[in-house]
Amino acid sequence: MNINEFVNWATLGTYAGCLAMVLILTQLTKAIPGISKIPTQLWAWLLAVVILVAAQYFAGTLTVETGCLSLLNAAIVSLAANGGYEALERFMERDEV
Repeated sequence: MNINEFVNWATLGTYAGCLAMVLILTQLTKAIPGISKIPTQLWAWLLAVVILVAAQYFAGTLTVETGCLSLLNAAIVSLAANGGYEALERFMERDEV
């Protein structure tokens, strides 16, 4: 199995794939100057929109309807990514005490 089989547009178009990538990219980029001024939850939503729309574009399934739905689906993905990260942080802090 090579890396192109691990992350591809079909995987990124799924809830789990998009969620994982948003979580990773948010954590890797939120401290970059300029981006750090954007609220993290908004940044995660923007990343989710870009990933979902790009996945549909490259899969050949992007339409006005699917693009609009991506805005809503991105909200679900970004809320899950932010909530999951916060829960993990709370768990790790509790474990350190």
